[in-house]
Amino acid sequence: MEVSGKIIIVLPAQGGISKSGSEWKKQEYILETREQYPKKICFQLFGSDRIEQAAIQAGEELTVSFDIDSREYQGRWFTNINAWKIERNAPPQASPTPPAAVSAPGLPPEAPLSNEKDDLPF
Repeated sequence: MEVSGKIIIVLPAQGGISKSGSEWKKQEYILETREQYPKKICFQLFGSDRIEQAAIQAGEELTVSFDIDSREYQGRWFTNINAWKIERNAPPQASPTPPAAVSAPGLPPEAPLSNEKDDLPF
């Protein structure tokens, strides 16, 4: 699955030691979609190398590819949105500046209009 939007919150990284004794780290982010009725989605990146590689900052426009996974723990169900690919969206480009007015070949450029009197009698 895939969703695009703006990162509005970067939550603190969490970590610990697994049952097998290996270290783990995850970080969660809140993304707000760009729809008529925006939705907020909390997704996570798992693994310190992936977190550092992504280097997600608040305010960035991203497209996130993710998997949804639910699991049961002591009779309660929990759902995770696990990101597996992060793409930065190009920032909106400013509209190009209009080209300068060019006079037709062979014609003198137009004189600016002014209210000042000049010394010419006509």
